[in-house]
Amino acid sequence: MIIDNVISTESKKKPKFYQLLYIQVLFAIAIGVSLGHFYPALGEQMKPLGDGFIQLIKMIIAPVIFITVSTGIASMSDMKKIGRVAGKSFIYFITFSTLALILGLIVSNVVQPGKGLNIDPATLDFNSVSDYVTNARDSSLLNFVLNIIPQTLISPLSGTNILQVLFTAILFGIGISLTLDKSKPVLDFLHALAYPIFKVVSILMKLAPIGAFGAMAFTIGKYGLSSMGNLMMLVATFYMTAIFFIAVVLGAVARYNGFSIFKLLRYLKDELLLVLATSSSESALPSLMQKMEKAGCAKPVVGLVVPTGYSFNLDGTNIYMTLAALFIAQACNIDLSLEQQILLLLVAMLSSKGAAGVSGAGFITLAATLAVVPEVPIAGMTLILGIDKFMSECRALTNLVGNAVATVVVAKWENQLDEEQLDATLNKIS
Repeated sequence: MIIDNVISTESKKKPKFYQLLYIQVLFAIAIGVSLGHFYPALGEQMKPLGDGFIQLIKMIIAPVIFITVSTGIASMSDMKKIGRVAGKSFIYFITFSTLALILGLIVSNVVQPGKGLNIDPATLDFNSVSDYVTNARDSSLLNFVLNIIPQTLISPLSGTNILQVLFTAILFGIGISLTLDKSKPVLDFLHALAYPIFKVVSILMKLAPIGAFGAMAFTIGKYGLSSMGNLMMLVATFYMTAIFFIAVVLGAVARYNGFSIFKLLRYLKDELLLVLATSSSESALPSLMQKMEKAGCAKPVVGLVVPTGYSFNLDGTNIYMTLAALFIAQACNIDLSLEQQILLLLVAMLSSKGAAGVSGAGFITLAATLAVVPEVPIAGMTLILGIDKFMSECRALTNLVGNAVATVVVAKWENQLDEEQLDATLNKIS
């Protein structure tokens, strides 16, 4: 496999501990937190380092997805298999996204993190969240579906819309597969192009510690460790709920499918630390696709499940939405009936898809949900605006883990998983 070849040529010699990416990122995070805490003004000035790294990664996402998906589909002789993989992926996404929403609803009612704040909705300033509400209105399900269709066949390669790239790559891959006798040179070219593309990914990942340092220094410098204040309860509740979802819910899924969720987390430690520092799951998308293929998941499955999951399998975002919505209601002393909470859940299921792929999707989807449930004031979002940055990291981490598990599960359902390779990879101590 191309990805294996690219990775193996770089890892023949065992690196020293300080050469390991996750060690470098850990040190970068620690230095960034220290700088942001003790020199907040200087920490805020480090923002371009984090933003620049994320932009570099976004630059390579489109070609990585296009090549992985198009070559993977082109190698499939059975077009029905593509439909099966997509169908099973969406069944998985809908099931576990719904479970995440329900879990957030249950935890909110049990813990009640907003109870006792006694906020008068009339005192809240709507202007600070008006932009999010506007974006939410523009992110209707219909607009979202239409936005999947690109302007031209090649325009997605110069943009950042993952679903447009995926849509184009699937069509192109099918076109190659149906005309393989005449399109073989095109397929060979794409296979050859994969080598420099994934080498660029490898080069960019070496800059991860710099990006992690800049992003963390800015976050702590701007918001401060103490900025969470009395909202710490909501943050703690969200983190504990996400940990429970990963360890218990996804852990049970992993165990049923023959692998350990904790070994998978260890295997993805570089990506998890990168997401933690940058608060962006996109920063780890290219390397996640590499690692899932290296772990034994077939390229077509990786190419379809991972990019699609980034828009439709947002477990962390779903937990956040129901938790945050009920937190606002509790803080404003608004008692929601069971019927109203179920309506909230149903709306959240739809709005989480309508704003998928939009920058700041977690907060935007919350705005879209509250806009349809008038009992909870949209202005209440101002209560959590200041701490949203701290929760976005957990959203991104949970989303990443959820998509990694989904890839392995769908690959196994399709008999496209090399289980011996998966065991060997996850059991390898790095």
